[in-house]
Amino acid sequence: EMRLVESGGGSVQAGGSLRLSCAAFGFSYSNFCMGWFRQAPGKEREGVATIYTDRTSTAYADSVKGRFTISRDNFKRELYLQMNSLKPEDTAMYYCAALYGGRCDPRSKWGYWGQGTQVTVSS
Repeated sequence: EMRLVESGGGSVQAGGSLRLSCAAFGFSYSNFCMGWFRQAPGKEREGVATIYTDRTSTAYADSVKGRFTISRDNFKRELYLQMNSLKPEDTAMYYCAALYGGRCDPRSKWGYWGQGTQVTVSS
């Protein structure tokens, strides 16, 4: 069984922090590009951050650059998103995703998705 399970979402005041986690099961996690996406009601799904298999190649959406940090632990088979200085516009459902064999880019076709974890930021 191949699946991704997110956790760590919740409600926080603007300026606060949250750390999202994604546990991977049933596939060769270390060989996959990993990413975080989000979707707010009435808006398109947005790529938040990606990280390549080597753990050193990362990319961020302009809207979160300098505030969010993506990381991975290939031994634990987990992906993380540290979110600092949260803003109300960060409110969305956040999804963990995995990609193999394609360019590690939010515009690529991501083959595996988690169920999502809700992040709500109030002012």
